[in-house]
Amino acid sequence: MAEPTLYFGGPILTMEEGPMPQAVLVDHGIIAAVGERDLLRRRAGSCREVDLEGRALLPAFLDGHSHLTAYANSLCLVALEGAKSPQEVLDLLRSGLQTAPLPDGAWAMGFGYDHNQFPSRQHPTRELLDQVCPHRPLLITHASGHMGVLNSTALAALGIDASTPDPVGGRIGRLEGSREPSGYLEEAAFTQATARVPPISRDQLLSALEKAQNRYLAAGITTIQDGRTGPADWALLQEFAQKGGLRADVVCYPPLQEDGSFPFPIQREYRRRLRIGGGKIFLDGSPQGRTAWLSAPYLHADDGYRGYGLYEDRQVLAFARAAYRDGFQLLAHCNGDVAAQQFIDACTAAQREFPHHHPRPVLVHGQLLRKDQLPAMASLGMIASFFVAHTYYWGDIHLENLGRERASRISPARSAVEAGVVETFHQDTPVLPPDMLTTLWCAVQRITRKGVLLDGEECLSPLEALKAITIHAAWQYGEEDRKGSIRPGKLADLVILDQNPLAVEPDRLPSLQVLETIKEGETVFSR
Repeated sequence: MAEPTLYFGGPILTMEEGPMPQAVLVDHGIIAAVGERDLLRRRAGSCREVDLEGRALLPAFLDGHSHLTAYANSLCLVALEGAKSPQEVLDLLRSGLQTAPLPDGAWAMGFGYDHNQFPSRQHPTRELLDQVCPHRPLLITHASGHMGVLNSTALAALGIDASTPDPVGGRIGRLEGSREPSGYLEEAAFTQATARVPPISRDQLLSALEKAQNRYLAAGITTIQDGRTGPADWALLQEFAQKGGLRADVVCYPPLQEDGSFPFPIQREYRRRLRIGGGKIFLDGSPQGRTAWLSAPYLHADDGYRGYGLYEDRQVLAFARAAYRDGFQLLAHCNGDVAAQQFIDACTAAQREFPHHHPRPVLVHGQLLRKDQLPAMASLGMIASFFVAHTYYWGDIHLENLGRERASRISPARSAVEAGVVETFHQDTPVLPPDMLTTLWCAVQRITRKGVLLDGEECLSPLEALKAITIHAAWQYGEEDRKGSIRPGKLADLVILDQNPLAVEPDRLPSLQVLETIKEGETVFSR
């Protein structure tokens, strides 16, 4: 059995009230004590000593929302991030397919393009993709994961043609002046199509899952979410866990079926670091893709277009009733304020019916949450998990789509704090790679790519932002007694940074480095 470890010699940010301790003693994977260095040394007797040499020790980060299995899947595809035009998308596809040739019959796939970065702001078309793969099915997925484009061969393989109707909660792009598909699919049309695409091989996915986990660990994250776990994803994670592959804790949220049930038997307690945390529903789309459901039209929408929802009110109420009745946590993807209100109203009604149940529902993303909606969330104990990095990565696009007043208020983190709403942060990986330190900077500074400040009154202090990815995130998972702060009795899930995030200038937060990640006393990443 490993001997106790004593950490000292640098700032120790506990996320608890009280003065900063000199040292932390870890024993058998648990935080045994915090306090004065000499006292803890005497208490431990023989121990391994780690001098931080001025580096900062913090509780490890918890991922407020992401998609671990989707991230692993994306690592098997041609990377399209950074493409500045449709032509660059084609160039990346050609290069990727030449580097890793596909077997006969396999689909070609790419992930991560963002039409908002193109001069035309237009998605690629099937004709464009046909130039790369005229005879092989080709599918590319938008960075948001809410939409994508298929070439002609892929459309034919899936039977999508002029006679195919738009599904409820989705849209098939059409060539101008006709009903012929353009190749573009969004929301339900896209997810229904991709569900029929042949899966990547098991061995590839298991290998990619290891790579994906390593990237979370390198970012200081020791609790990871899989935010939409289908039956195949659950089977993959179970296999990976049974082989001893999980070094981080993984919490899964399967999509609820129409009757509010789960698609497979759930496992609420950790087994080999894997458990089910609750259920997931989608209520709208993405603001950068102009599919989020808004109460006021998008800017320059002459037809009054406001996005759209994916479920009727009665269906969302049925989901909320199931969660409150059966005591499981419900996560709802809500970007627009109408989608958010639909979720708030459903949970309010379910809480009235089951007043003794408090399942800590989570409103995920909340880009267009309004200040007047926050008190109701606070009274419900509803958590806001903000994708606050939108301020930088898509802030300028929101200014174009929503106008200055609404765009400036995206991810209203300060207002949530003042209203008493528990908030957490995330990167919605694979939309963005796991990177909590850049997210901290986004919450503290709220600067767009073009340098525009988005409502400085919504900025957080570095400490408030750190709590959102540590102690508040532990609360979201119902694990506040085990994780999220440095306190005796909690798991020794820790991260060592090269500098103290509370002492550097805020604009330097993204340049801080994770030097070591520790899970229950064991180093799982070291730079």
